[in-house]
Amino acid sequence: MYTKKRLPYLFSFLLLFIILSPQPMNAAAGISIFTPHTGISLTPGETMNYNVTINNQSTEIKNLEIRLEDMPENWSYSVTKDGYAINRLAVEPGSSESITIDVEVPLQVEKGSYTFDIVTEDQAGVVTSLPVTIDVNEQGVFKTELTTDQPNMEGDADSTFRYDLEIYNRTAEEQHYSLRANAPRGWNVEFETDGKKVTSITVDSNQREQMAVEITPSEEVKQGEYEIPIMASSGSTEAEVNLEAVVTGTYEMELTTPDGRLSSDITPGGDKVIELEVKNTGTSSLTDISLSSNTPPEWNVEFEPANITSLEPGESATVKARVTASDNAIAGDYVVEMSAGSPEISSDASFRISVKTSMLWGWVGVLMIGVVIAGMIFLVRKYGRR
Repeated sequence: MYTKKRLPYLFSFLLLFIILSPQPMNAAAGISIFTPHTGISLTPGETMNYNVTINNQSTEIKNLEIRLEDMPENWSYSVTKDGYAINRLAVEPGSSESITIDVEVPLQVEKGSYTFDIVTEDQAGVVTSLPVTIDVNEQGVFKTELTTDQPNMEGDADSTFRYDLEIYNRTAEEQHYSLRANAPRGWNVEFETDGKKVTSITVDSNQREQMAVEITPSEEVKQGEYEIPIMASSGSTEAEVNLEAVVTGTYEMELTTPDGRLSSDITPGGDKVIELEVKNTGTSSLTDISLSSNTPPEWNVEFEPANITSLEPGESATVKARVTASDNAIAGDYVVEMSAGSPEISSDASFRISVKTSMLWGWVGVLMIGVVIAGMIFLVRKYGRR
């Protein structure tokens, strides 16, 4: 009976205790932090851009301090809004604000999982946090990378080979690189950045720079494949990439005579044999060489042989050209064009051919003149006295 009388008092005491007891501050504060990327995988040197939304579900303005806690050693971060760096943010009741948090993974870092907290603290000291994890998926490095998407090129001996290279400074410091090449003797190698010739290049930490390499073979280069190592080195790190130039050689040909003379003489209707010399003056083989001519009307040229199967660089071949003049050719100079051509290149030579009349006709003319003179003397003697 006594116990039953005390129950209403006990119930009232418990209700009052519940009403007056303090509530959990984090829930009462009405602040929540949201980002979709609470767990992500990065490589050393990468930067993660977190888009973070801060919601104020309370009935009062919250002036919040924003920071990251438990950051790993040598990691760095920045908090921005609308392009400005901030460390505090005011959020109206029942609204939200978006901020950006950039977290940079250092280059020298151990492979593993790293967790830190995005933290807000209001003017009353109430703290809200959101844990975020970054998995570093490879061991950090301290090195330089020198790469190209097109390491090999092909061209003739007169070509200039141009390669586009990228240098990546994967160290924690700015590096000043000296550039050099190990090219064959007589070759020329030039480095270029921003349209200017250079011998060195400076690259900031964890940055990339583009440059071009121009390689010109020597004048005496032979057909073949050539490897040219390119090096970039500083006091603490260096990198190398191998470039390849495939030289196909040059196609050059000369049509001439053994003594260099490009003139001769002939009589009307007669023929003359001219000895020609076809030279391969290039650095590539010549094949399927054919001989042809361009003559005055009613003239003719025959070649023996009319075709040359092949000529290696530096080699020459002898060809006999039989030139036949027209029967109606009169005395004077004529031009006969002769050509030697392959599928790759051709060479022309112009010959000056002088036509001279036959000595027989000269003597016939002299005889006729003599006959005329003798006839005139006879007539004078016979009729002159009358």
